[in-house]
Amino acid sequence: MVKEDDLRKIVEQVLTEMGYSSLPEKAINTIKEAIIDEQEGIPDLTTIDIRKQVLVPNPENLEALLKLKSKTPARIGVWRSGPRYKTETLLRFRADHAVAMDAVFTDVSEELLQEMNLFSVKTMCRNKDEYLTRPDLGRKFDDDSIKMIKEKCKANPQVQIYVSDGLSSTAIEANVKDVLPAIIQGLKAYGIEVGTPFFVKYGRVPAMDVISEVTGADVTCVLIGERPGLATAESMSAYMAYKATVNMPEARRTVVSNIHRGGTPPVEAGAHIAEIIKLMIEKKASGIDLKL
Repeated sequence: MVKEDDLRKIVEQVLTEMGYSSLPEKAINTIKEAIIDEQEGIPDLTTIDIRKQVLVPNPENLEALLKLKSKTPARIGVWRSGPRYKTETLLRFRADHAVAMDAVFTDVSEELLQEMNLFSVKTMCRNKDEYLTRPDLGRKFDDDSIKMIKEKCKANPQVQIYVSDGLSSTAIEANVKDVLPAIIQGLKAYGIEVGTPFFVKYGRVPAMDVISEVTGADVTCVLIGERPGLATAESMSAYMAYKATVNMPEARRTVVSNIHRGGTPPVEAGAHIAEIIKLMIEKKASGIDLKL
């Protein structure tokens, strides 16, 4: 649904383009109501499961088409209007793109952080635009953030877990409430000490190296939002490293990716991550040095 202020701007812009310098407030409200009434009848295309949607008219082998579509969220069998996409396909593409944009540019809610009891620190990025254009700043912290981590986190834990928005706040909102408790529960069942979880805003993956050095953890694990695509904006990854250090090779990281309801389910992923961390501690290795 379009917001009230945005809707008014749209109406005024259209009227200006039509040559009307001004209209009574009553006339503008009438037009707005007509737009809202029309919107009420428009279905939300993003709620349709494209794996079950058949747009090909009279397919020769419907069963084979549905079997193929069930294996991938890719846009298969979308049909055409002449050489062009059909309107429904184009609108779904734009809607999914909008969802991906929202995942990047929205923030993880304060309510979620409070519910999960996660204190928050920020990298040296001042805002989302700087986060996107200056990846180097998303790997660094100022002195105040470092001080807060030292003061609030348990020193020298076996495992330090933290959460970061990364490139999809939507992924954190969708998964962290299931993944984080599952990891902690699994590690405690293995008798492994877990440090103080917290949240990092505007964080890149290598920020974990700084956190590893600051906390003195044996294993550091970050739950971070993946770059969203047109199939889903809810995918999250877990990056883990044994004795991570700043400027270490990327090959020293172990990653579990594609964590979301359409990929690896969050609770299942949490149990798997706990098992990998246990193995890291036993083998004192991670990345390509760890044989899984």
